[in-house]
Amino acid sequence: MANSKQARKRARQAEGRRVLKASQRSMVRTYVKRVIKAIQSGDHGQAMDAFKAAQPVIDRIADKDVMSKKKAARMKSRLNKRIKALAA
Repeated sequence: MANSKQARKRARQAEGRRVLKASQRSMVRTYVKRVIKAIQSGDHGQAMDAFKAAQPVIDRIADKDVMSKKKAARMKSRLNKRIKALAA
């Protein structure tokens, strides 16, 4: 438990950041699930639309350091690879 005023403030800030980042990670997962669902349905057009919607969200969350830029790039690459395989 935080004993000083400064430590209590840092604990409050850390909790606020934790809640915000958890929400943002959840949003990214939702967008990714939409893309995966569209891929599994076999609809290339719908999958591309979902991917185009997910891409800026993933980039924005990576810019805010909620997830690393490399993880974001890997995620986009793997989704795009699955969409391309669907078209072939």
